[in-house]
Amino acid sequence: MSQFFQIHPENPQVRLIKQAVEIIHRGGVVAYPTDSAYALGCHLGDKAALERIRRIRRLDDGHNFTLVCRDLSELGTYARVDNVAFRLIRAHTPGPYTFILKATDEVPRRLLHPKRRTIGLRVPENRIALDLLEALGEPLMSVTLILPGDELPLTDPFEIRERLEHDVDLVIDGGVCGAEPTTVIDLADDTAVVVRQGRGESSAFTD
Repeated sequence: MSQFFQIHPENPQVRLIKQAVEIIHRGGVVAYPTDSAYALGCHLGDKAALERIRRIRRLDDGHNFTLVCRDLSELGTYARVDNVAFRLIRAHTPGPYTFILKATDEVPRRLLHPKRRTIGLRVPENRIALDLLEALGEPLMSVTLILPGDELPLTDPFEIRERLEHDVDLVIDGGVCGAEPTTVIDLADDTAVVVRQGRGESSAFTD
């Protein structure tokens, strides 16, 4: 049975954030709110937790995982970014965007796209997520919480608990999230490519 924390979306309770971090450090998989939709997350170095997320989402080896970061200071550690790409990312961060970038050697190989050696990175505009990342002290390995057979992410934390209570260790109730995932922008090559149109406006990347 998963735990269920009701955390205030504007003033997250420090005690519950710390407990959530402890669960992540123990190998837990958590469902948590972002500025676009609920996501599944785990410690970026935890292979067993990653495989649990793969099973929940039924993901193949070609899926780009995302490192959710507290701010852009972590960007250079995990991705190779030129000046043009950095300016684009900075102008749209924090926000509902995932950027596909060439990964550095700091990223565990199992998180990478097997052929392109890329990784997704993003900084959410969500107080609960940012406080969780600050307390964790490193990025959270994440994917959008879209279950097999569903077209849209789950938005209601009580439904998430009902459907995943035996599959995740913690559901964080931060209120009802939107049903749109992030807009995914591929910046790994010379030209920006909109891979998925989601909540974030993408016109700045196509001009």
